[in-house]
Amino acid sequence: MTATDTARPPRFTRRDHRTLGLAALGGALEIYDFIIFVFFALTLSQLFFPPEMPQWLRLLQSFGIFVTGYLARPLGGILMAHFADHLGRKRVFSLSILMMALPCLLIGVMPTYADIGYAAPLLLLALRILQGAAVGGEVPSAWTFVAEHAPPGRRGYALGFLQAGLTFGYLLGALTATLLAHVFSPEEILSYAWRYPFLLGGVFGVIGVWLRRWLSETPVFVALRSQQAPVKFPLRQVLGEHKRALAPAALLTCVLTSAVVVLVVITPTVMQQRFGMSAGDTFALSSVGIVFLNLGCVLAGLLVDRVGAWRALLLYSVLLPLGVGVLYASLIGHWGMTWVAYALAGLSCGVVGVVPSVMVGLFPAQIRVSGISFTYNVAYALWASITPLALIALMPWSPWVCVGFCLVMGGVGVMTAVYFGRREPLATGEPGLELSRTA
Repeated sequence: MTATDTARPPRFTRRDHRTLGLAALGGALEIYDFIIFVFFALTLSQLFFPPEMPQWLRLLQSFGIFVTGYLARPLGGILMAHFADHLGRKRVFSLSILMMALPCLLIGVMPTYADIGYAAPLLLLALRILQGAAVGGEVPSAWTFVAEHAPPGRRGYALGFLQAGLTFGYLLGALTATLLAHVFSPEEILSYAWRYPFLLGGVFGVIGVWLRRWLSETPVFVALRSQQAPVKFPLRQVLGEHKRALAPAALLTCVLTSAVVVLVVITPTVMQQRFGMSAGDTFALSSVGIVFLNLGCVLAGLLVDRVGAWRALLLYSVLLPLGVGVLYASLIGHWGMTWVAYALAGLSCGVVGVVPSVMVGLFPAQIRVSGISFTYNVAYALWASITPLALIALMPWSPWVCVGFCLVMGGVGVMTAVYFGRREPLATGEPGLELSRTA
């Protein structure tokens, strides 16, 4: 670490907080656009598929279209990461939110199966693919952008706060769904009110693009470009010279994905189908869980700065199945106070706030976005496309399926922390860029 690094205050300045806040808020608006689909999966399954189709099959196909957005992440993420490593993090940051907002707006105005038949689900599928490509570029760019702006020793908090911002997008979706469930009847939602949250997503996208006009390029990227030309093919260098980082990055992406899928995607649907809860109660409870997930991400980031990313990963990998276990025990045993159990589950999913700190330390700044984007998006696409469908299909077999799944994924997190934590120590500064950090 150089004099330039040590001269920087070990705490956030007002400018740092402004940058972090704008990045997190823009990310929240983009994630809202992506996730609002799942809160209306039951409604969309009735609107975009033949009415004579069995309900379980319509729901399965609706979730199939949802997870297709995950499958589109690698291509969009890899292409956008290439330009982020060449042209800068900020430009890709703004492009991704625009690519997310326009399809969301179009979903809000598009015809249904009753209007155009099978063209409706096909059009919906195409729009979800565009959204998947957009979110594939958003997350790696956001992690890199925030990490490269963070003061030394505060990267964990910065990334934890960013993850809280991203998961706040889930909360916006849950609150919107809750509000609609209270204001409109189920018939009104099915008739026309389902369009409102998607139209709102288009407005959020415009706000997000405007907010990101005020962000500045990261000091690490500016310093890097002042010293050397960009790597011509960043992904080729990732695959050729940084193979050892790919395995832990992919495994931890699966752990992060599992926590989000179980807490945000699967459990609200299961509470309606398996446990007979109303849509309003389900959305309200999931909102509680997401609020505490936000808090858990920030607390996890603070822990990273205190004990290190690998040790924090070890702890939160153990907490993940414990928290989800309490939630499902409450649902199955009818303990009451389900909101408390959901809150504990949200806090226990703090691994979502830990994983980014590990990921940004595995790749040097010259190829960081490409390295994160390739491993994160490929692993996320495969895992998130399979997991929801498998859990939904297995749920009739046992209501403990999600708990067992989180137990396995917590074990993966523990083994990754123990094995790779010794072999792949994380950089405290900027790998290969220690002389170029500026304030």
